[in-house]
Amino acid sequence: MLSQQELKQQAADAALQFVDEVAAPDVVIGVGTGSTADLFIDGLAAYQGRIRGAVASSERSAARLASHGIEVFDLNDVAWMPIYVDGADEIDDHLHMIKGGGGALTREKIVASVAEKFICIADESKLVEHMGTFPLPIEVIPMAREAVARIVRLLGGTPNLRAGFTTDNGNMILDVKGMRITEPQGLEKVLNDIPGIVTNGLFALRGADVALLATQSGVRRLDKPRHA
Repeated sequence: MLSQQELKQQAADAALQFVDEVAAPDVVIGVGTGSTADLFIDGLAAYQGRIRGAVASSERSAARLASHGIEVFDLNDVAWMPIYVDGADEIDDHLHMIKGGGGALTREKIVASVAEKFICIADESKLVEHMGTFPLPIEVIPMAREAVARIVRLLGGTPNLRAGFTTDNGNMILDVKGMRITEPQGLEKVLNDIPGIVTNGLFALRGADVALLATQSGVRRLDKPRHA
């Protein structure tokens, strides 16, 4: 039986096929953050010289890319990317996701917005019928921590400050438990309108276009439903 680490590697390797399809000297790839994204970055090292470089969604990923000799670009200098590759903490069959377990949700959402195609890499345990078992991360400006927490409680969630953690943007993370998320796009919009929230970890308004889910019998591909 494959371990979770081996499943993550399987998903990361599958995403490299998409790099093969778009690789060119002027192409910049968007890269996410997390343990599965780390494995993808390691695989991307073989493309040094075949692509121009990458945009990273975190300082962690930028450092890993640089360690492999891959040039890291500021997103402000990149107008377009063919693909963005990242993991997920939860994903449903509409390819809506919860992300942010690693705390890079804001930059992940920004970098993904510039890419033509979002490719989610994960093991099959991340596929859920309804999201919300994994606590929903919300990045908040420090002075708004309690103001946001009070509103989140009214929405039915239990917010917990991620202790000892500061995002790359200098903000805090509230991890929200107890929310059964049946309408992720609607909830994402509601949270977006709360003053003090920088970003919430729902990636539903702009979900993945393709999910590569590693299983014991190989990688299962899911494509975004036309109506989603």
